[in-house]
Amino acid sequence: MTAREDTAPMETFLAGVRVLDLSHYIPGPLASQALADMGADVLKVEPPQGDGMRHLGPRDAQDRPLFYECINAGKSVLRLDLKREDGRVRFVDLVRDTDVLIEGFRPGVTERLGIGYAALHAINPGLVYCSISGYGATGPSVGRAGHDANYLAEAGVLDRNGSDRPVYFDPPVADVSGGLYAALAILGALMGRAHTGCGCHVDLGLADVIMPLQQFQVAHHGASGYAPKRGQTYLNGGAAYYNVYATADGGHVVVGAVEPKFWRAFCEAAGRPEWIERRDEPIPQSALIADLATYFAGLGSGDCDARFAGVDCCYSRVSTLGEALQSAHVAGRGRVRRAAGGALQALFPARIGGRPPAERAPLREVDGHAASDPWRRPRAARAIRSSR
Repeated sequence: MTAREDTAPMETFLAGVRVLDLSHYIPGPLASQALADMGADVLKVEPPQGDGMRHLGPRDAQDRPLFYECINAGKSVLRLDLKREDGRVRFVDLVRDTDVLIEGFRPGVTERLGIGYAALHAINPGLVYCSISGYGATGPSVGRAGHDANYLAEAGVLDRNGSDRPVYFDPPVADVSGGLYAALAILGALMGRAHTGCGCHVDLGLADVIMPLQQFQVAHHGASGYAPKRGQTYLNGGAAYYNVYATADGGHVVVGAVEPKFWRAFCEAAGRPEWIERRDEPIPQSALIADLATYFAGLGSGDCDARFAGVDCCYSRVSTLGEALQSAHVAGRGRVRRAAGGALQALFPARIGGRPPAERAPLREVDGHAASDPWRRPRAARAIRSSR
């Protein structure tokens, strides 16, 4: 093990950073989990009835909510009633020695509770306060209700994806991207605080995260007014060399041979050298797609693997989740592991110094009525310091 591996694993990056998470469901908790993966001490503050995620999705053999437990692993949970004076007093006391606050209420709710950014900034000028809402805290859509499908529909994404009608995505693109963008903004704000000593307010609307994800299409539209429809680009089914095909046994395979060298390798392995020059046919390549569809319809999934899996041509069989979890790649990279408590965890997708991230500790419930310190770890030297 090198010195770098020994002294800077991922879980030490944010050692000493304290995070209060007031958010529910996916975006905010995903952001705070990413910070926890890097060593931050995350205390999730929930109302007396708990996060609504506790009642969403399947339960394990011990009747625990699987979705809630997995996205909040590595954190501590404290239940406080912020509508009561004693709950607010205790919460504000926690804020005094907190680096980051994440909240997912509709705009205006925290102000009505007396814990908005201005009020808490006055108490703790170094606080990084991240608000995650559907449509952000400004503009004509403030306060609108929405979910992932709404954001994708309104951003022009659903209009060009699917075969004969718009198709929604699983996992939810805006929710997941919003959580990751929030974590990225928080990390940048902490770095900025190290220089200025001051925190800031991050206002992130989930409806807003879709535009930077489709910046190529936005730039194209800005230059020419072009708005792609389904099957009109190589990214959404218009190209034969980047498409999904059904096999004879009811399976599906993907050809992702975008570059000419990969397309050539595919055509040669398929025994169809006459297809090589057809790569540059105008999109949508309906005739060539039909030819490949007929070709794959005559082969079983095993035949396809035998013919293409060892060829450098960007071929893949479409796997079920169970098959993917058993794959050599997932096992070899250590991305999914079973924790000591028995939970199967999808971990942070990076190796630091050659080491995969550690398994997340089980969710820790804190007694809301106890006077003891609710944090998981004592305050240590901050990784990202404030000069306050």
